[in-house]
Amino acid sequence: MRAAMTAFFLGIFLAGATGAVLGAEPPATVGPPPLRVEGNRLKTPQGAVARLEGVNIASLEWASNGENVLKSLSVAIEEWGSNAIRLPLSQDGWFGRVKEQADGGAAYRELIRKVVRMASAKQCYVVLDLHWSNGGVWGHYIGQHCMPDDNSAAFWKAAADAYANHPAVLFGLYNEPHDVSREVWRNGGTVSEKHDKAPGGKLQYHTPGMQKLVDVCRDQGAKNVIVAGGLDWAYELSAIAQGYALADDRGHGVVYDTHIYPWKKDWDRHVTVVLDKYPVLVGEVGCQPGGQEEDPKTWAPKVLDYIDKHQLHWTAWDLHPAAGSVLARSEKRREKFRYSRVQPKTR
Repeated sequence: MRAAMTAFFLGIFLAGATGAVLGAEPPATVGPPPLRVEGNRLKTPQGAVARLEGVNIASLEWASNGENVLKSLSVAIEEWGSNAIRLPLSQDGWFGRVKEQADGGAAYRELIRKVVRMASAKQCYVVLDLHWSNGGVWGHYIGQHCMPDDNSAAFWKAAADAYANHPAVLFGLYNEPHDVSREVWRNGGTVSEKHDKAPGGKLQYHTPGMQKLVDVCRDQGAKNVIVAGGLDWAYELSAIAQGYALADDRGHGVVYDTHIYPWKKDWDRHVTVVLDKYPVLVGEVGCQPGGQEEDPKTWAPKVLDYIDKHQLHWTAWDLHPAAGSVLARSEKRREKFRYSRVQPKTR
């Protein structure tokens, strides 16, 4: 897996083809063993230590039909040896609130089910990642925000009910929290952020906070492992070590999510500081040839050495050839993908 991912960081290859209910997903008859947090490790019911290594498969955050999701899943598992997939999602897509949807989100949810079933059958885990929200207004302001909103709680109520205790599914509460206090991150409050389409250029909404989203999932009877991103665009985890860890006495525990890119410095201060107590997933990691930061040929081995040294879980960003730090690219297939709604990461 390490050798393949090192090649990914430098940008090589992608195959492509696409695929396309509310209610609980039927229990899996085959699949990976359920996971739970024990100390700073993920373990199976038999006590074996599990380590997640894989990739992100983007597009369901911006495209309600997805773009080559199932084929990308096949490549990630069968050709590259991934045992974990991080699947970015949109709360508006789930509920059918995106302009092009006319089925209440049924096809969107069914595609997610296909991903989970296919991954589970191949002994692979799926992190359902709430990537895009809407600032509390259904069908508007759809995208990445500072924090989840009250509609995000509705999303997790539905998603946790649908995938409660599915052994292959982890719940990624929110993609990249940023620009709020530690108190608001954990306990909720009012969020104000700049937004070109909002009145006066400012969007204000209420966030339930990350603890509330944990509680919403547990209220559905879902004990699935939860993944929670820290502040500074899900990079900074030092607050977790300073009293802001999430409480979870009804489920299988919380993994903390950090996103590491070449511009994110001082890993020991912001990430290593929590590793003695909590499991950590590097939910996004990647670099781009030709970027303004450190040369990928030196940075990629360095970050992979750090991940391996600490036995971190990781899902590299991203298999889609237009999603920021591209892991793979095929010029002959680029015409199959739409780019207009993709905003590459520039932080």
